[in-house]
Amino acid sequence: MPAVFFDLDGTLFDTRADLAATVNHTRRDLGLSEWPAEQVIANVGQGARYLLEHSIPEAADDASLTERFMSHYAEHCCETVQPYPNVRRTLDELKDRGWLLGVNTNKPNFAVKAILEKFGLTRYFGAAVVAGGDGIPLKPDAQSIRECAARLRGHRLSSHDWMVGDSWTDMQCAANAGVKGAFCTFGFGQLRDARFTVKINRFEELLRHCHELASW
Repeated sequence: MPAVFFDLDGTLFDTRADLAATVNHTRRDLGLSEWPAEQVIANVGQGARYLLEHSIPEAADDASLTERFMSHYAEHCCETVQPYPNVRRTLDELKDRGWLLGVNTNKPNFAVKAILEKFGLTRYFGAAVVAGGDGIPLKPDAQSIRECAARLRGHRLSSHDWMVGDSWTDMQCAANAGVKGAFCTFGFGQLRDARFTVKINRFEELLRHCHELASW
């Protein structure tokens, strides 16, 4: 059966408030002024280190920067996060139709685990969760989605598989891996000049495309 691999931030969950709050907590901790949330969120999608280097550039060389951010985020990553509308219903329907599901995200693995567990979504993905901190190159490197496929079904990707996400890193990962890309316009990532196969304006629209996508 074909598989669908989901990004997390801006795809399964709206995580903007907690991410921006933690970055600004770290900025204050370093004696710096806060940044507008939108300016912080523009740097989400390429891993924690990229987020920090571009949202706290004044302290990019500070050896304690990542630890400061991670220690606070570990305690607050689930405070305001919410799944996008109809996520659970859509995942249930995909499972019922026989789709295999995985998560391929650049988000720190401890936060991914905490968020999925809080909302009871771990059962949809099992061990097929690849995240930042797993020692695997981050998206857009194709190794991340290949590893996710290996954890999901023990073998390589199929050209019928899909990567669903809201960022150019997701769509470029799909292209690099030879799978299809579904771009989520409801998220907060940046597409840049990346190409996609279909555009999804609401999460549940994946169901409308499901039969067509599986037959390609």
